[in-house]
Amino acid sequence: MEKLHFYKFSKRISSICFLCFLMILISGCGKAGADVVRISEKYRIPEEKQLIVYTSHKEEVYLPVIREFESRTGIRVEVKTGGTAELFEQVKTASQKGECDIMFGGGIESYEAQKDLFMPYEVTEKNKLDPAFVSLNNSWTPFTELPLVFVYNNKLVSDIVAPSTWTDFFKDRWKGQIAFADLHNSGTSYTILSTLVQITGKPLDSCILTFLDQLDGKVLDSSGQVITNVSNGTFLIGITLEETAKKAIADGYDISMVYPTDGTSAVPDGCAMVKNAPHSYNAGLFIDFIVSMDTQEYAVSEFYRRTVRTDMALPEGFSDVKRADFDIARSANHEEKIFDLWDSYFSKEGRP
Repeated sequence: MEKLHFYKFSKRISSICFLCFLMILISGCGKAGADVVRISEKYRIPEEKQLIVYTSHKEEVYLPVIREFESRTGIRVEVKTGGTAELFEQVKTASQKGECDIMFGGGIESYEAQKDLFMPYEVTEKNKLDPAFVSLNNSWTPFTELPLVFVYNNKLVSDIVAPSTWTDFFKDRWKGQIAFADLHNSGTSYTILSTLVQITGKPLDSCILTFLDQLDGKVLDSSGQVITNVSNGTFLIGITLEETAKKAIADGYDISMVYPTDGTSAVPDGCAMVKNAPHSYNAGLFIDFIVSMDTQEYAVSEFYRRTVRTDMALPEGFSDVKRADFDIARSANHEEKIFDLWDSYFSKEGRP
């Protein structure tokens, strides 16, 4: 199978000339002009060559995957981005209007909680996927395995006192020092809270509320800000995905990473075909593509992620992870309650 050659795709000269002429013609029209260009380009492409993807992935993840998919298939992908919770709400509306094909990104526990939004699709290489990460009714498909890890500032926290278990985050020394993203903007934040409840064994309400007290009203806009804020000392510690921590360390951020000694969740992020998808055939092609051998190899080598395939070995640098017995169905069932606790807490405290 050919290897991935990201961003290498060609355009017909006539199409380029047409777009250049159109952009010059409407350059003085601001946003309206940009919309005309987008709509004009969209409708020059036959319906059978279109796909609409809603994704909560960072651009550095979704863009090379989508560009390679476009290059191989000739299908034009329209991308809409945002936080996981935000996009799930948008997908509900888009599904009713037949304006969305794929949801890509966010933990599979969120997909399980919202499975009525999706059409079952069985990938062609389902037998190559880890059975632990496969939907029983094919309502969603895993993309990559994402263990949660702890991070801390190298200069301000010693490895002796750095958190090593989930209950360590309840210690007084860390009050107001935990980098954590708004639940409504981060699927990772939901996975963290759900993991905290399951691993500590504490009652859901008291566990969540105690942790929120530990944040001391300090909440980040997105999970992408966790590493930066721990590295620069704004916060001392945080919880993030293994791939995020490994990439940050490789990029020179001033942090260290810890695998929880009491175990951790390793929930994959998901992908699913939305009900009433206007381009369902292309949606199936996309789902097959993201779990294909070479896309998974690229995800491991370039994104520092773990594959969901059983016929691939992880390269050096990936430590063994003590995986806790994380109940995805239980996590899905807790979603509404955890969001209610979050909203009630911050409303009561008068914080954004």
